[in-house]
Amino acid sequence: MQIIGLDISKASVSCCLITEKVSDARQFYYNYNFQKFAATVTGISELLTLIGNAANTIAIMEPTGVNYQILWGTQLARAGVEVRLVGHKELRSFREHHLGLPDKDDDADALALAIYGWDYLESPRRFVQMRSHTIVEIRRLVLRLAHLNRVQSPIINRARQDLAWQFPEVALVRSLRSGEKVPLLWGWLCGQRQSVKYDLMLERSIGLGITDELRRHAARICDIQREEMVLEFELSKLVGEPQFLPYRKVFARFGFGRRVEALLLSQIFPFENYLAADGKPDIKIRKGRRSGKPTKRHLSLRRFCKALGYAPSQESSGDLQKSKIVGGSDLCRKALWQWIFTRIEPQRCRLNNDIGDRLGQIINEEKASGRPVRLVRSRVAAKAVKLLFKELVRELVQNPESKI
Repeated sequence: MQIIGLDISKASVSCCLITEKVSDARQFYYNYNFQKFAATVTGISELLTLIGNAANTIAIMEPTGVNYQILWGTQLARAGVEVRLVGHKELRSFREHHLGLPDKDDDADALALAIYGWDYLESPRRFVQMRSHTIVEIRRLVLRLAHLNRVQSPIINRARQDLAWQFPEVALVRSLRSGEKVPLLWGWLCGQRQSVKYDLMLERSIGLGITDELRRHAARICDIQREEMVLEFELSKLVGEPQFLPYRKVFARFGFGRRVEALLLSQIFPFENYLAADGKPDIKIRKGRRSGKPTKRHLSLRRFCKALGYAPSQESSGDLQKSKIVGGSDLCRKALWQWIFTRIEPQRCRLNNDIGDRLGQIINEEKASGRPVRLVRSRVAAKAVKLLFKELVRELVQNPESKI
């Protein structure tokens, strides 16, 4: 058995291969001949030559998104090397406090990854859960859609500022896609759609006239919208696979949109990862610090909440007690916050079921108590995550027919 730690950069990777347990990390760091390979055909070939026996090798790396890690991870997996991922926070703590390595650099990270992989070889929960190909593709599409949303927002804002003096009557119009057609306003501005309504409004407008620059902005918006349509079609096919039906059944009770469904699936599938070895929620009994009585610790629920970005970490010392939310998916946290803002808080849009009634009552009581509205939404979103966990347990664990 051999472990290779890989610290991945934009166009290269630093490597550290160990075949036995390292007792003195600092001494090993100064004596070992670290190697670095470029992201080329030659670099991949040299890395595989260094590994040699792929069947007895485990590669340890950090999950550096879909841009860097995916190249090296895929190439190694194709060669028969097992790939495991280590969280950034876990590796930083391990390198600084457990190994006492010098200042952070690529070689120190590669060595820390290799030693981490060796020390925790028999502890699967120490590693980031490897996702299936379908989930990886769903996550890629979700991240791409989020990127396109960020890209087009400043373009739309700039176009609306131009419309304020060129065609002010439509500057605040909220134009949306209709089926496979681009939004009417932007399509009309760049000549890709016809509209008698906007033609007549432009004739009577007090604006100074539409410039070519604004039309080019509108064309860019339409191009981005078409790309979004293509990605959403691919996403719809993946999310519609039979293995996700029990999850989507639960999501439907919460009124999540397709993008939110896909985002949640990319983070929590398969649900069994959050359960104990017997397939049930992991609950431990521990003596309470204040009451002294046996207290339940819902470990599965906490892991689930943390994955979605809604598990506070306590920092207590003496009489000082505080907590803050760290880790988890920022995209999920933002999506759930927005879901509260659009589907739970407005009375006219609220879900017409027990979930909507329960969360709606909580948000009404919280706002009536005078708490800041942003804090209220975050607190209700955290309660919604706990409720989502219970609904998934009921559907996937307690209902035998829904087990995958």
